[in-house]
Amino acid sequence: MATLHLGQILSFDGSPFDEGHDAVWHERRGGLAVEDGKVLALGPADAMRASHPQAEVVDHGEGLILPGFVDAHAHYPQTGMIASWGKRLIDWLNHYTFPEEMRFADPAYARDVAARYLDLLLAHGTTSVCSYCTIHPASVDALFEAAEARGMRVFAGRTCMDRDTAPEGLRDTAQSAYDESLALLRRWHGTGRASYVITPRFSPTSTVAQLEALGALWAEHPDCLMQTHLSEQTDEIAWVKSLYPSARDYLDTYEAHGLLGAGGLYGHAIHLEPRERDRLREVGAALVHCPTSNTFIGSGLFDMDGLTKEGQVIGLATDTGGGSSFSMLRTMAAAYEIAQLRHRPLHASELLWLATQGSARALRCDDRIGNLAPGMEADFVVLDLASTPAIAQRVAQADTIWEAVFPTIMMGDDRAVDSTWVAGRKAAPLG
Repeated sequence: MATLHLGQILSFDGSPFDEGHDAVWHERRGGLAVEDGKVLALGPADAMRASHPQAEVVDHGEGLILPGFVDAHAHYPQTGMIASWGKRLIDWLNHYTFPEEMRFADPAYARDVAARYLDLLLAHGTTSVCSYCTIHPASVDALFEAAEARGMRVFAGRTCMDRDTAPEGLRDTAQSAYDESLALLRRWHGTGRASYVITPRFSPTSTVAQLEALGALWAEHPDCLMQTHLSEQTDEIAWVKSLYPSARDYLDTYEAHGLLGAGGLYGHAIHLEPRERDRLREVGAALVHCPTSNTFIGSGLFDMDGLTKEGQVIGLATDTGGGSSFSMLRTMAAAYEIAQLRHRPLHASELLWLATQGSARALRCDDRIGNLAPGMEADFVVLDLASTPAIAQRVAQADTIWEAVFPTIMMGDDRAVDSTWVAGRKAAPLG
């Protein structure tokens, strides 16, 4: 039997970056019909009641029903050391990240963190995530198993590192990276809502042999995504140049070894050379903006305005735990603040699109998640637009939906998430 959700509804007919606010459909009193984990229809509440008279009704009152948030770049193994003080990228990896990732050699520890992490995401309204795991195959199994138990669409892969710039306890080889990634890919890719992602951490922790092996794996399985990092910090770029002196630029360390393509996800992408921007756009690769991480680690200011005008594919992400929050609301707020420093304020419609349809597009899954439309997977969140006294007093003065939702983007947290629904079912903590 169908379920009819009533409340304010927001969905997208296109990108606000291209079409302005006309790309967004908002119904002040709407209905969303869901059955068998998919969206059946949506429209004005009275019309939806009339067309679905037998449906079970869930009335969310003034709550705003919108697509579940999609986090396009995260490191779930860093859950336990999020918000660790005072290091730039390379020192931060060595001091905090790598020691924590070594703990994932214990499958029980991996299962505990994976469950805790996904429950935190759901509490913040995030229904899908693309995450790095560790070099340990059990870390991948743990995340996909936890996602399967919650019905979530999750993208993830075993992180590969074979260069001595990584600590001994986290190093593999070119061959083991290929073999273990292939085994995990065969086990998980396309199983339920799981998608395997080929995952070289980044050029400084992989040898040429490993990059070539993973490039070959991607060529053999082009329906998979590939994720890595690109041009996050200026000292990182200098490091890459010292390790790859013959490369034209940072991107070339991937391109030369088969790791540039339409299914590529390049996290951060702050300090790009003109050639890199041209090639990324030409192949239709995705850039993933991680604003809370970029400010927390002091990386720089992402050029959202310039990159969107170029036609780049851009997603939005928390980058847990370099990012300092599990919340895509906080991530949207940070994206707004960085764009302001670039003298281009992002509209609420653009921010919401980046956190939903934009990230789904980056993951090449925007035909299934990131929007509310007939046939889409029924992943959605219901926001309370007056979740705290501070937000409520501002919303009381709002004349438009954008004036009403923007305070929640800027000041909201998990208290603003009234409920999260995954494949049509209300999410509850399982960990």
